[in-house]
Amino acid sequence: MSTLGVLSFTQQAWEQVLAKVKRAVVYLDAACAESLHWGCGSSRLLEAVGNSACYLREFEPAAVGGGAEQPKAVFVLSCLLKGRTVETLRDIICRSHFQYCVVVTAVNHAVHLTANHVPPAAAAELEGQQPVFEQLEEKLCEWMGNMNYTAEVLHVPLLLASAAPHLALTPAFASLFPLLPQDVHILNRARPDKRRLGNLAEVDATTLTRELLLTIRCLVSGLSSLCEHLGVREECFAVGSLSRIIAADLANFAPAKNRRKTATGRASVVFVDRTLDLTGAVGHHGDNLVEKILSVLPQLPGHTNDVMVNMVELTALQAEEENQNMVAPGCLAQSNDPAARALWEALLNTKHKEAVMEVRRHLVEAASRENLPIKMSMGRVTPGQLTSYIHLFKNNLKALGNHCGLLQLGLATVQTLKHPQTAKWDNFLAFERLLLQSIGESTMSVVLNQLLPMIKPSNQRTNDDYSPEELLVLLIYIYSVSGEFSVDKDLGEGEEKVKKALAQVFCEESELSPLLQKITGSTQLSQKQAVSLST
Repeated sequence: MSTLGVLSFTQQAWEQVLAKVKRAVVYLDAACAESLHWGCGSSRLLEAVGNSACYLREFEPAAVGGGAEQPKAVFVLSCLLKGRTVETLRDIICRSHFQYCVVVTAVNHAVHLTANHVPPAAAAELEGQQPVFEQLEEKLCEWMGNMNYTAEVLHVPLLLASAAPHLALTPAFASLFPLLPQDVHILNRARPDKRRLGNLAEVDATTLTRELLLTIRCLVSGLSSLCEHLGVREECFAVGSLSRIIAADLANFAPAKNRRKTATGRASVVFVDRTLDLTGAVGHHGDNLVEKILSVLPQLPGHTNDVMVNMVELTALQAEEENQNMVAPGCLAQSNDPAARALWEALLNTKHKEAVMEVRRHLVEAASRENLPIKMSMGRVTPGQLTSYIHLFKNNLKALGNHCGLLQLGLATVQTLKHPQTAKWDNFLAFERLLLQSIGESTMSVVLNQLLPMIKPSNQRTNDDYSPEELLVLLIYIYSVSGEFSVDKDLGEGEEKVKKALAQVFCEESELSPLLQKITGSTQLSQKQAVSLST
């Protein structure tokens, strides 16, 4: 499968959108904004808009409508045009003065037919027609207040966020997660006793909830569009229950069947359930700088795959906590800066030590090109050394503008190297190696007993101790690498001790971290809630 083909798939999709946005107010949902962020950047979109009176806005119910001087709107959406999405469209348009509306959806019309309960046989007869889109176009004119106004609804496959030539992400499906054994009980609630499912192996597309099935079909729609762009006939392989369902749905997707008849190339597509390799997600064995950057720096709001880089270092502001939000954050995505993108790709593909040296080399070369008074130093790269190079650009506005992307990646590196969590990385790695050795030689109950002394309340923890969130990561690691193990009395007792210790720690936290708040549904646990959680 061609790397250039995957990149051009995203670029060509956005070119279709950019052709529609001239002098328009543009509304994007979070997933499409992330695809734009990695693909061509907001600056490219603003250039295409070409009107200072028009803006980029988040697609949400409370979004500001268009004024009298803003007659055109373009909505770029990653989801089905149904339910709350259509209600939000209606609300925004009704409080605006639009005379021309374009709605771009990343979801194929065939999936919209499925979502509107059109049987497959009837959908096949509608090939080449787009009744769902045409009906929405009429609604758009109705909401604008004049049936003679212009409305367009079209499908553009904005599936991917191209983070690198060999790495494409699907932000619209960040929350799509493999089914777990307890999900079988949830699915069985809607099934008669005689047709209850015994385990995940018995789950297929017909047993899923309609909402999950439509989410899978939306993903399949995008993957089919990618294969069409590449001109390939795909052969699918699946590992895991949800992956098996997705692969089967792609194989049976009606537009995909027609496409394969004329495809000249071939490609293999491998689907793997994330739950079959949680070790890779929570382990610390990767010697990669980007992995550490993504782990320790705060997430960029509204994004699933980028981080906030503190840019105060490049301003005259003091690096005090109250000044952190006064300057817009930097990020990792540098789609319009070839030099920064080259560095980003190097960071992805090299080990930690080589990556840090690569950052230094790029900063030195950039400073030399700008004739900045750089002092060369060899040997080990330190955060202080990188910071001194970055500060050379601080008072040179031209140099700052020329190398803004490179400086963002440089600051991301410095802030990661100085972050206290990075110092604990080796501690995690050492403990994980000890766990692997213990699991090979001891029972699971012995391993849990090794973890127990590390579970400490906040008033007893030092910077080297594990936080509640980190303890959960270690537990996931332990159970992921253990595989199948026998359950006995000792294991039951060991698990109960760990549960009670964790519940007590959660209860004594002054405020739970965002992740723990999601898990527990509370910012702070009472003793009663902690007991309930442990059981």
